[in-house]
Amino acid sequence: MTTTTVPESRFDTARQVADAVLFEGYVLYPYRASAAKNRLRWQFGVLVPPAWGPAHREHALQQTEILMEPKGEAVLAVELRFLHAQRRTVQQALEGGDFADTAELHLDDRVLVPWDEGAEERVELTVPVAELAEGEVVLPFRRPAREETEPVLGADGRCLGRLVRRTEQVEGAVRLRTTELDGPYRVVKLTAVVENTSPWTPEAAGPADRDAALPRSLVAAHLLLGLDTGTFLSMTDPPEWAKGAVASCVNRHTWPVLAGAPGRADVVLSSPIILEDHPAIAPESAGAMYDSTEIDEILALRTAALTDQEKREARGTDARAAAVIDLADSMPPEVLERLHGAVRSLREITGPDPALDLVDLNRPEPGEPGELRDPDAVFRPDTPWWDPAGADTADPVPDHALVDGTPVGVGSRVLLRPGLRRTDAQDLFLHGRAARVEAVLHDVDGGVHLAVTVEGDPGADIRREQGRFLYFQPDEVTPLEDA
Repeated sequence: MTTTTVPESRFDTARQVADAVLFEGYVLYPYRASAAKNRLRWQFGVLVPPAWGPAHREHALQQTEILMEPKGEAVLAVELRFLHAQRRTVQQALEGGDFADTAELHLDDRVLVPWDEGAEERVELTVPVAELAEGEVVLPFRRPAREETEPVLGADGRCLGRLVRRTEQVEGAVRLRTTELDGPYRVVKLTAVVENTSPWTPEAAGPADRDAALPRSLVAAHLLLGLDTGTFLSMTDPPEWAKGAVASCVNRHTWPVLAGAPGRADVVLSSPIILEDHPAIAPESAGAMYDSTEIDEILALRTAALTDQEKREARGTDARAAAVIDLADSMPPEVLERLHGAVRSLREITGPDPALDLVDLNRPEPGEPGELRDPDAVFRPDTPWWDPAGADTADPVPDHALVDGTPVGVGSRVLLRPGLRRTDAQDLFLHGRAARVEAVLHDVDGGVHLAVTVEGDPGADIRREQGRFLYFQPDEVTPLEDA
């Protein structure tokens, strides 16, 4: 086993998606530390110290199991990536050369505030697959505690204060083993376990809160796996003969997908966020926005619309937030236009426009199955999906919905009864819960949706402030009489 860095170019494509996983939710619009949503961070792939996890329903390890078909003297390359949270405090310069903690330090272009930064960490190793068959291979790792200071200078070069970054010690281990399976082909089950082994206990740090555990945690932990000779099997679309073996794989708090270039199967990304095989970053994205639940175009426009003071606060929050602000301010119109309405799925049906000087390697040859001989036969409805002449714009949208003959509007109390058509498993936990209607929304197809917050939810005020509600249709609720 070796622990030296292996400059594998095959990881390059996968790392683009891995970076998005690593920094998903790192800092959210409006990119200011004072925003409520940025006070609830580090939600994905957090491996906490073992002494903290069980009592707080968080995990100290993640396990990846996937099938692979190594060839010859195959060598497995493993790269663990995670963020190490470091606490940044802001200090103001005093007379006599002393410094004192402060909540804000105002500069010409930014307002510096305390913030938890994330330093990227990597643990890399390569090991022959044959060695894994002989027994478990364990690679322990440790990142020591440290403290760094950075002076803050004004435009005139005078020291106005400093930033103090404190990083706590974190310890962990990567455990690898293989099991050869019976079957018509040589298939090996790879088990890769990443665990936090930090000896820290809550009692040693005073108040037992999550803020104390996070600096000792592996945040957004995920694995990149690569074979120099051989392939991995897809967990979502395996060959028929391997479906039983795939079903026996146990993945805990992570999910492995084929990554890298399309058509190849020698690289796997095991991510705490569920992805499909061969995930890719949209080519239209001009830079990381750190919020994959939103649309780049919306984020860019909203960021550009922030006031100068809000931009100063965002720039002082984090270097990555400052880069987002600069990106939005400097994005040329033609780049912003690329973010508006890129359609890819239709190309598989209609093929490329002959007028475009492009070559589509996936386009079927004449006579092959899938060839569309009559392009005009696609998307020619008898009537348009929306007729402006027939739209009655004078009719106001009702601010309530009738449920069992009872008008339900903003402020109404309802009992939630999720229907069978819903696909979110979490809705099962809301069945029979009381909720309050926050808005009545109408879509272009005439459908009605009730935006609600659940009574007794400690995060209801934050949801209301951010406008992030749960949505149900009228036939999924029952009106309740107010006390």
